Amino acid sequence: MNSPMNPHHHRQASEGSGYDDPIRIRAVRPAEFALLQDIERAAGRCFFDIGMPEIAQDEPLPLEAFARYLSADMAWAATDPADVPVAYLIADLVDGNLHIEQVSVHPRSARRRVGRRLIDHLADQATATGIPALTLTTFTDVPWNAPYYTRCGFVTLNDNDLTPGLRAVRRREAAHGLDRWPRVCMRRNL
Repeated sequence: MNSPMNPHHHRQASEGSGYDDPIRIRAVRPAEFALLQDIERAAGRCFFDIGMPEIAQDEPLPLEAFARYLSADMAWAATDPADVPVAYLIADLVDGNLHIEQVSVHPRSARRRVGRRLIDHLADQATATGIPALTLTTFTDVPWNAPYYTRCGFVTLNDNDLTPGLRAVRRREAAHGLDRWPRVCMRRNL
């Protein structure tokens, strides 16, 4: 589904965004899809350390999936001063909200608020187009998952609060085996 998002809009972190690091947010470029897969693999290795090797070994999105997100204006990269991606975020429109499908930060850029910048950029895009909230699903007990998203302004939804689209997302995740570990849906009102 095409979105009214402007994929060419970006925010220079050092220009009044409240961040002092020159990370830039921009649309993903097709030539970067393989690099995004490498970022996802590198970010996933952290799951080995917490006893979730199946997640660490899960293959990243195929190149065609990145192409679909890009064609829907739903794929952003956080780039270093040389304009090389160090992180990315892809999103879907689910029940009228922007749903974060994946956000991955290369471990070399971790703990520098890069993921949060991507999330804040998505929130800005949503607000500019009248979308009322961001949603996501995540692992409950992984420190850089639900506890992190709580710090980013998300709240956990009760099962009764799940929209039909979020229920469908959870069913797909369960079919993929992700319910082996506790997961939740979260929402950030804008």
